[in-house]
Amino acid sequence: MSAYATDSIISAHRVKEEISASDFFHAEWERARAVSLVRYWSGEDAPPERHTEARLIWSDKSLCVRFVCRQQEPLVISDEPQTEEKRLALWERDVCEIFIAPDADVPERYFEFEAAPTGEWIDLAIGWKRDGRETDWHYHSGMKAAGRIEEARVIIAMSVPWEAFGRQPQAEEMWRANLFRCVGSGANRGYLAWQPTHTPQPNFHVPQAFGQLRFDK
Repeated sequence: MSAYATDSIISAHRVKEEISASDFFHAEWERARAVSLVRYWSGEDAPPERHTEARLIWSDKSLCVRFVCRQQEPLVISDEPQTEEKRLALWERDVCEIFIAPDADVPERYFEFEAAPTGEWIDLAIGWKRDGRETDWHYHSGMKAAGRIEEARVIIAMSVPWEAFGRQPQAEEMWRANLFRCVGSGANRGYLAWQPTHTPQPNFHVPQAFGQLRFDK
C-alpha cells in the first residue's frame, strides 16, 4: 500500500497489468490508498450511511478509480440504462464523479468523468474563461465504466486511457483532482465531496478547491 497520503493528496497506486473497470475485486485495489468521502460540498459532515471510499490505480495505458458507496436508501437510477454512449444529465441521478486537471498550474482546464450504479457514464472537457464555464459536450475520452449493486452498498468504477488527457504522467508527478458523489432525491439529495467546495449552493465546478493527485512509482 502507498504510504503517501494527506488530507489534500490522493495517491494513485502503480500497477503493471491492465485492470478493467468491471474487475471490482482485483487484488491491486486493496494495495491502493483509500480516500474517504464523508463530507458534503459545504463541508458539513455527511451521515455514515452515505459514506464513500475511493481508490485509484494507474498503469501504462490508463487511470482507474473505484468507489465503494454505502447505500441504505432507494437508488435513483434509470429504468432503461443507456451504456453505449454518454448519458446527458447523469448527475441528476445517483452517480460518482472525478474531475481531473492534468496541468497542475492550470486547474481551470479539467476533465469530468461520471458513472452510475447502472454502468451509465458521461465524459466532458471543461474550460473556464472570463465570461464563464465552457463545456465540450462532444469530447470523447474512450472511458469505460461499470457498476455493481449489492445489499447496502454499490460499487462504481471507471477506466480512462491516457489519450483522454493528451499525455501520460510520470511517476511522482502531481495533477489536480477532486472526487464527488451525488445520492438521494428531492430535499434529501446529498452532494459529497472529497475536497468541499464551500459554495452557497451545491457546485462541484470549483477548480480552486481541487486537491492533488500523485502518481506513485
